[in-house]
Amino acid sequence: MSLKVILVACVATVALADKAPVYHQPPVYAAPTYRAPSPYKQPEYPTVPPKYSYNYGVADVYSGANFAASESRDGYKTEGSYTVDLPDGRKQIVKYVDNGDGLVAEVTYEGEAQYPEYKPIYKPAPYHAPPKYPVY
Repeated sequence: MSLKVILVACVATVALADKAPVYHQPPVYAAPTYRAPSPYKQPEYPTVPPKYSYNYGVADVYSGANFAASESRDGYKTEGSYTVDLPDGRKQIVKYVDNGDGLVAEVTYEGEAQYPEYKPIYKPAPYHAPPKYPVY
């Protein structure tokens, strides 16, 4: 009996699989219109040497940030300086010069480092009683 059921199932599968699958043509896309840059093209550099000057400063009382910087450049000669207030109470001053052959920096400090003893203040969180819910 089970052999008959298997045989009927095989015949039904072959009868239903008579139809050939339908294949659609893949979509046709147009060729890209851009051209990739040539790897052999050399970059163009300006013929005029760079020349600029800038400075800025920040003094924020809330955060305690206090720093400033300035720099000027004419061709290959670059000069500048920056200052920053350090957390230990000193001020760091950096002056630098680069004539095209390397950076030369001079670092100086103003003031004396101070390390006050830290005394933590313990303040416990306030107690809040758990909420009471009515029972129904």
